[in-house]
Amino acid sequence: MSSSTEDKKVVLVTGASRGIGKAIAIKLGKEGHTIVGTATSDNGAEAITHYLQENGIHGQGMKLDVTSLESIADVIKVITTEYASPAILVNNAAVTRDNLFLRMREDEWHDVISTNLTSVFRVSKACIRPMVKARWGRIINIGSVVGTSGNPGQTNYSAAKAGVLGFAKSLALELASRGITVNTVAPGFVDTDMTRVLTDDQRAALVKMVPVGRVAQPEEIADAVVFLASNNAAYITGQTLHVNGGMLMD
Repeated sequence: MSSSTEDKKVVLVTGASRGIGKAIAIKLGKEGHTIVGTATSDNGAEAITHYLQENGIHGQGMKLDVTSLESIADVIKVITTEYASPAILVNNAAVTRDNLFLRMREDEWHDVISTNLTSVFRVSKACIRPMVKARWGRIINIGSVVGTSGNPGQTNYSAAKAGVLGFAKSLALELASRGITVNTVAPGFVDTDMTRVLTDDQRAALVKMVPVGRVAQPEEIADAVVFLASNNAAYITGQTLHVNGGMLMD
């Protein structure tokens, strides 16, 4: 990306306290952007502020409930007042409530759909008008390989992530003429806190499914996001970039 100051934007990364979201916030911050990362707790928000400062990145962490319209509106107002309207939005916040379908409870379904899909609609809508006015914007959603492949025990998560792909394609068509791109990065098996709880046998079985023979590092997902957020990706929209080591070739 160019180093000129006019290329430096305000970036909102949801779910940025750890893992993929943290890696994205740091990588984009090192590009010179102002970063606002969100977490569901005050402690998480403080952790974001700390690692941004540690890396010499301008910005801060904020507490955000992506399932609450009021919380979203409040955070966007603070960001706009303290910095400027977010020009780059990374919808990364997600939860899992895994269960076999016959045992899946209503709350396990609704929690995942609300956090992983409805929030993408709500946060994107809260950020979109200033992007349209500026005729420049980037919306990048973090999907998952299971949004395309499916996965036993994850009908809720797979459905939400599949929904994100359709959302991105449709919104991309609506906004393309306004200089705004909408894309999805779909990771495969990534080395994060969520996957580290697996047993050695479970990890070994998953790695066998990956042609490159290893799990991804969060920074490798972040690299794809940095590219899609750049001016170099201005002609790419409505796409799903699979970063999965060959697990799924779409």
